[in-house]
Amino acid sequence: MPVRSLNSSVMRWPGRAEVDRAARDWVATTVAADANVLAAGYFGSYARDQAGIGSDLDWVMVVSHSDEPFHRRSLEWRFDSIPVPVEPLVYTRIEWERLATASTRMYRTLMAETVWIKPSAIIQPCD
Repeated sequence: MPVRSLNSSVMRWPGRAEVDRAARDWVATTVAADANVLAAGYFGSYARDQAGIGSDLDWVMVVSHSDEPFHRRSLEWRFDSIPVPVEPLVYTRIEWERLATASTRMYRTLMAETVWIKPSAIIQPCD
């Protein structure tokens, strides 16, 4: 979200370094010790260092399992400590492995761009 500068009424949008630090802190405090979370990171404009005013943080996580449907999985986590809106994608391990096998465009993009904060052995580079 826009942040007011300490000495000015001018609003500024958080930059990559600030968002990266917040994302790393979020992983450290929220999911680092969660055995169900196998991998977590961000992709998109912040990963490419092309974010601008209004950019959100495209987030990806791989969990070992979930009883929730794909569109509801992200509701389990709160991203309030990250200073920009977060758009999370939460895949189960099985879904992730299917993406890898199919080598979909989404999978290739995720593998090429994602800054993995909590990496995992299940994250394999694209061929």
